[in-house]
Formats: sequence, structure tokens, C-alpha cells
Amino acid sequence: MYDVYKIRQDFPVLAQKINGKPNTFLDSAASAQKPQCVIDTITRLYSTCYANVHRGAYYLSEHMTLEYENARKIVQNFINAADNREIIFTRNATEAINLVAACWGRKFLKPGDEILISQAEHHANLIPWQMIAAETGAVLKIFKIGDDGSYLEEEYLKLLGPQTKIVAVTAMSNVLGTIFPVRKMAEQAHKAGAVILVDACQAIVHQALDVQAIDCDFLAFSGHKTYGPSGIGVLYGKYALLDSMPPYQFGGDMVEKVTYEKTTFDEVPARFEAGTPAMVQAIGLGRALQYMADLGMENITAHETELTAYARGRFSEVGGFKEIGTAEGKGGVFSFVLEGIHPQDVAFILDKEGVSVRTGHHCAQPLVERMGYTSLARASLGLYSTREDIDIFINALQKAKTFF
Repeated sequence: MYDVYKIRQDFPVLAQKINGKPNTFLDSAASAQKPQCVIDTITRLYSTCYANVHRGAYYLSEHMTLEYENARKIVQNFINAADNREIIFTRNATEAINLVAACWGRKFLKPGDEILISQAEHHANLIPWQMIAAETGAVLKIFKIGDDGSYLEEEYLKLLGPQTKIVAVTAMSNVLGTIFPVRKMAEQAHKAGAVILVDACQAIVHQALDVQAIDCDFLAFSGHKTYGPSGIGVLYGKYALLDSMPPYQFGGDMVEKVTYEKTTFDEVPARFEAGTPAMVQAIGLGRALQYMADLGMENITAHETELTAYARGRFSEVGGFKEIGTAEGKGGVFSFVLEGIHPQDVAFILDKEGVSVRTGHHCAQPLVERMGYTSLARASLGLYSTREDIDIFINALQKAKTFF
């Protein structure tokens, strides 16, 4: 049984008061809170066995190396990659996508080739493709979404063609909560002769993702959204593709042999992990993913699906409330406006009630403007969210209405 109230006890920050009120944290889409087991893992590593990995012929280094490489295996199992060498540790998903754009894009894109993304992309899955298109002469194509934020297959297929070399698409919009059918999109991309990259930052915390079942070529996500540390991310890539790509950065621990005249590079994944890695963060990420796996992704999905329905059922109680993004089957991300009140003012009042929400363009400015706004407030759910959180949120919104 999924006991959310017992689970909340694993997250010490949730026991704190905010402005004397219960901590109603509704900004997990930006960064999720950390369970005690992750905090303890990080403390243990720094306290008892910190040393650099891969380089030392002594106990501490060997121990950290074993834990670091075990974290890679945990990630492999969590997304069902075929080979742990297909897991590259990066600083975050942004770096992972930039790595693909730079290393794959510079090698394989040429003038006239097409890069296809959706209108729903985060800046991290838009700007790198703009930059690499300008550099290589490729053309960036953007397929439309519906006015309700829904995925439109006909719009995707309209732009997917023989010139498409890569599709880069979110699995779940961080603004609209729209869930994209990435498995089917991957099949269609491959039929067109393209590879596909999936931005899984939002989706991976809400549902099980199997990269072999999806058959994606690349997949990226960040540790700070998956209840793990900040400063760590993951790039998954099919081994043959990664092996065909040049390094992203140059330095220590990614070389085979160095002379003053020439350098040869190590195999995947070391080739893409130059310098001292974020080893403590990687091990902390592994612990966070194990925590989610122990809870059961199917249980997390069921809990959040029920809570999403409950929240959306209560929105109509708030006068002037408009949810932006109402696609069928959407996840627990609720961007909204409150008529007559600027989103920043809404957030300020909610904070006085202990409720944390996000405001702005959510690093997806073109998407927010496509939906007809310059700024939105956003509430989002995590595995620790409860009906009481929603009730407090609704009451705080109703209170905000009385100020204006």
C-alpha cells in the first residue's frame, strides 16, 4: 500500500513551517525535495570515504569508484538500458542535450538537414538546436501543439520527412503537463530515417520509462528533479551512436594516451566524462532512483494520477481560475492564471500561506507566449503530495482573490 503520510516522514524539509504555516510544497517540477536516505548517503560519502574515482590505488579511491560505477548500474536498471556503458553522467539534462547537439550534431548534420522539435520544449531542448542549426546550416523545424496544449500527431507527421535527421521532444511538458507518445514518435522517426532524443526531465519522476521499449536513441534527465542532488544529470545513448561521437570536453580521465603531439581518447562512457566527475552527486542520484524504485513507479503513478484528478476537480471552486494546458491524460503540472492578479502577486500571497508555486515563463518563453501569456503561475505535484496540499492551495487561492 502506498502510504503517502509515512513517505512524507522521509523528507525532513516537509516538517518545517513556512511563515508559521504547513510547508505546502508545490514546485517539484522545478526541483524536488530530498529524502533522508539521499541526505544520509551524501553525508556518509563526505564523512567516511571521499576520494577521487578511477585514479587511486588505495582503499578510499577504490571504494568511491565502486559506488560511482554502481550508481551507473542503478541508472541503467532504472531506465532499462541494455548496457551500463550507455549511461553518461553530466551536470544536468541541459548539459546532456548540449552534448548531443555538439557531438552528434557537429558530426552528422549538414546544410539542409532538418531538426524537428515541438512548440512545447523547454529552453534546454530548444536553444542548443537553434545554435547547432546556425553552426551547421541545418534547419530547425517546430511542429504545432493544440490550443489546449495537446500533442497533435498530424502536425508532427506533417514536418517529419526524409530531411529530418533528429527529433528532439519532451516526454512531458514542464508547463502544460502534456504527455507526448514518445514510443510511437520514435517508431515514426526511425521510419523517416531520423534519430530521436527524449527530454525525460518531467516524465521520469511520474512514470516508468524503458528506453529499450521506447527505442529512443538518446534520453536526458536531471538528478535534482528525481529527488536526488543538484549538479548531476544523465545522458542515455545507444552505444553505437555514442561510440561514433567525438568527445564533448577534453582533459583528464577521458584519454587513452597523451603525447605532446597527439591524444587518443578512451572508450564510452569515459570519453564523455572529462575531469573529476560529480561522484558524490552521482551516487546520491543512484540512491534517489533506488528510493523511487523501492516505492514502485507504478504506485507513484497511481498516487499522482488520483491526486491530479482531485486537484483539477477543485479548480472550478476558485473564481477567475484558468488552467493553461488541459490535454487529456496530462500529468500533475498545473500552469494557471487568476483573473485580475499578476502571477507574481499570486505567488507572494500563496507564500504567506506556506504554499510554494513557480511563476514566470518556466524556461519555456516561446511556449508560454504561444499559449497567449507572458507569465504564468505553476503548481506541480511530487510523490509526497497529498489531498491536504491541494486543499490548502485552493484555500490560499480563494484568499488571494479577496486582496484584489
